Amino acid sequence: MTARRIIPCLDVKDGRVVKGVRFEGHVDMGDAAELAVRYRDEGADELVFYDITASPEGRTLDYGWVRDIARLLDIPFCVAGGIRTVDQAAACLDNGADKVSINSPALERPELISEMAERLGSQCVVVGVDSRREDGDYVVHKYTGDPDSRRLAGRLTMDWIVEAQDRGAGEIVLNCIDQDGVRKGYDTAQLADARSRLTIPLVASGGAGAKSHFLDVFDRANVSGALAASVFHSGQIAVPDLKAFLAGAGVEVRL
Repeated sequence: MTARRIIPCLDVKDGRVVKGVRFEGHVDMGDAAELAVRYRDEGADELVFYDITASPEGRTLDYGWVRDIARLLDIPFCVAGGIRTVDQAAACLDNGADKVSINSPALERPELISEMAERLGSQCVVVGVDSRREDGDYVVHKYTGDPDSRRLAGRLTMDWIVEAQDRGAGEIVLNCIDQDGVRKGYDTAQLADARSRLTIPLVASGGAGAKSHFLDVFDRANVSGALAASVFHSGQIAVPDLKAFLAGAGVEVRL
């Protein structure tokens, strides 16, 4: 396997980075541009920006904002937020993004995944999946950026990730809702289950609270990358320290 990726995630609302617990109770964590520059300088492998209210509000993200972020970065970055057409995804790439992530719009119209893959290439197409365990199954939620809009998508997580892969997704980011923001570790059982069903890269999201949690998810779930937010935003874990820890434990990372 190639080097494992460390990916700070920036949930953006009204131009500010926010973070909640299990997708609720968001609090301000800082300026998006300032945090992006900090992570660039610290050696993050890539960044992910989610405009978390775009889909619930029925809009797409601001392409000018994407362009401004691109001017600051020399590392890959992915954007997400209300992208419902191939033209909208292409506009994000034209303005400097390296990947586009789709979530609720893909659930509403799965053909969007195939259309994007055919025109833009699978390497640009990330499918984000918000999942939690309910009544013995992992199920998908949608419109999770707004607690008032969030609802079940009517799909089982493992079925949906396989369908997304078959439709041409180049990567899956599995956001485990029950672990989100609680800093008790990634849901390695769910992620290992997902890993066993996919051939494309899988990125873990939700639960990082200590450097050992990253080691656990790489060892137990064999994911390609680990995404985290609050531990990086708060300064609890610095990216260089984390990478040195992982390298010392035998995990291949870019130093």
